[in-house]
Amino acid sequence: MEQYKKDFIEFMIDCSVLKFGDFVTKSGRKTPFFVNTGFYRTGSQLRTLGGYYAQAIKDIFGLDFDVLFGPAYKGIPLSVATTSAIAEKYDKDIRYCSNRKEVKDHGDKGILLGSPLADGDRVIIIEDVTTAGTSIKETMPILKAQGQVDVLGLVVSVDRMERGQGEKSALAEISQEYGMKTTAIVTMEEVVDHLYNKPYKGKVIIDDELKKAIDAYYEKYGAR
Repeated sequence: MEQYKKDFIEFMIDCSVLKFGDFVTKSGRKTPFFVNTGFYRTGSQLRTLGGYYAQAIKDIFGLDFDVLFGPAYKGIPLSVATTSAIAEKYDKDIRYCSNRKEVKDHGDKGILLGSPLADGDRVIIIEDVTTAGTSIKETMPILKAQGQVDVLGLVVSVDRMERGQGEKSALAEISQEYGMKTTAIVTMEEVVDHLYNKPYKGKVIIDDELKKAIDAYYEKYGAR
């Protein structure tokens, strides 16, 4: 596993974004782990997060694209932080764009924030975590309504590696349905591999008992 992935896992723990215990997802699944990106709350955290996204995008997609699109609302700061990081780390000026929940009818009119989209633009979508792919179903019509844009792919922070609507993972289903590449900074398999029975700051975060709970969860809900 690349060092930046290990660093990102520990960064999520430090920011209280990645937690272990007893939780219930929106879909009603009882889960022993939870990713809440709402706990990225400071400028330095967003700057660091943007750097991890930037590296993952460069590794998987390269930097030959035009626009990074962050669906409202959580995708808005992600698109800004990551395009800033790409400019700083790789000296590449990528435009950022997001959507509004309601169309603005005065001033800077329309449904988009940031850069407008034009025919021929190559777009990557950035999100926090995708479980069921609902936001992508809402995002794709918005993008396609702007013109003949080429949506290259989707990047999220964590691939939960659980079933979406069928037997495949949500990311795999999105990839198949829309014919685009999907990726994550890290997968939950990588998270478990990095933390299982290994102390971090003097504490073992995933011990044998928690590992059994995670394994049981994936036995029931894991992607096939």
